[in-house]
Amino acid sequence: MRQTWVRELCGWLAAVLIAVVTVAQVATTARADLLFRDSDSLVVALLVRSVSEGESFDWVMSSVLFLPEIVVFGLLWMLGRVFALDVNAVFVINAVVNLTALYGAVRLAAGRRREGSAPVAWSLLAVSMFGVLAMTETSASRDSLELASLLATTTYYSATVIAVVLSIGIVRRVFDGTVRVRWRLPAVLGVIAAVSTLSNPLYAAWATVPLGLLLGVSAVYQRSRGHAIPLFVWIVGGTAAGFVARIPLSEWIANDGSAYAQPTLWPQSVRYYGELLAERLSAPLGALGAVLLTALLLLAIVQSVRAPTRGARVVAVAAWLLPVLVAVGAVALGTHAARYLEPVAFAPILGLVASPRALRVPQRAVVAMTAGAGVLLVVGAGLSTPRVAATAQHPNADLTCVSEWVNASGQVGAGQFWTVRLPKLHLDDPSQLIQVDHQLNAYAWLINRSDFEAGEVTFLIEDAQSTSWALGTNAMPTDVIACGQYTIYDFSPVALPLGPARS
Repeated sequence: MRQTWVRELCGWLAAVLIAVVTVAQVATTARADLLFRDSDSLVVALLVRSVSEGESFDWVMSSVLFLPEIVVFGLLWMLGRVFALDVNAVFVINAVVNLTALYGAVRLAAGRRREGSAPVAWSLLAVSMFGVLAMTETSASRDSLELASLLATTTYYSATVIAVVLSIGIVRRVFDGTVRVRWRLPAVLGVIAAVSTLSNPLYAAWATVPLGLLLGVSAVYQRSRGHAIPLFVWIVGGTAAGFVARIPLSEWIANDGSAYAQPTLWPQSVRYYGELLAERLSAPLGALGAVLLTALLLLAIVQSVRAPTRGARVVAVAAWLLPVLVAVGAVALGTHAARYLEPVAFAPILGLVASPRALRVPQRAVVAMTAGAGVLLVVGAGLSTPRVAATAQHPNADLTCVSEWVNASGQVGAGQFWTVRLPKLHLDDPSQLIQVDHQLNAYAWLINRSDFEAGEVTFLIEDAQSTSWALGTNAMPTDVIACGQYTIYDFSPVALPLGPARS
């Protein structure tokens, strides 16, 4: 028993080191834009800061509520306040937490340790392969097939990814388990399904549909029926409960997601995803990532055939079935968002833990390899920590210029979605910047609508991502302040009225 606990603890420590190395590599490429600066990526941080500072709560979200992500980031935000960490440092810690949580979910999917198995080692290998995939992703684009690195963000469905892998792990544990725990784990699956669907309806597409299909097929066979039916009922019931629980929250949901499904646009969807794939394959690192994913998918298919137990077969089949169903579904629904295909990146690694057999290696060799891997991870993490710290703390002169001017002005200004959110997060008083569209209408999207109570602004901020202003007024700025990538147009003492809110 003691050896088991030591082994599991070492697995978690190694997973943290792998996460540190992975995050450091991602953060030192152009991908850092998604971690620290992308307007979409900042919603959780903006909301947590708003709540922690006691602002009136009138947030409007997309179809995703980010509930688990908000809880995790909120706890880390409070920890950051204690140790005087800035928001970028909290982003880095959150990224490490996300990748470490993936290890925990994969370890659950690897099953219990048995004689002749090595689930900890194979789980670490699986997470390492995911880390390698993330390291091959180096662009700043939020809309590319660089999907593994999205787990490092606070916004792009990290909690849903973990929930899906946990769900697969629970199904495996039930199929491998005993009668004593058979009703408890399905209930946990139902809770995960309910909370995940409440937070993000994509859980239904990523987990409920493929796992429901697997469980439905398993229920046909007599010896699997006792396991499959309770699991099926709980995951479907939990998902339905999650959708029902969203109804009272509709006031804060600006888009229920139904508009994203446009089946008649499937030819455009094929073209869109095909172009993204071609772009990914055109880069050497992208091609390497594609080869690795293909190898993992092939391994999962082989494991599906050779699986020694029903639980192992469920994990192996899920490893290739999720990517196939999600990719086909995304095209069939005419979607145009690469992030919907995230299971293509994370599900295939489960093929490595479907049947985590221990290799027949002499004990001395095992000790030597383990020690060597441990030393490499410690050295790698030690070298990575200063790199990622330097990246997180790297001064942004343009952002500093904007922050200092706005803080000193005491005025309330505005900017468009892709421009204003980063400066807003870093201001002493975020309410000094209001999110608007190019016509100065209040833009109620992933923002606190209480900001709009100001009613008027006296300056505007723009950058290269801003659409040309159409203000409907002859007012001219009295001063123009250049802050590198940003330009501030100061209209004071003239006040520009905000138009009606739209989303």
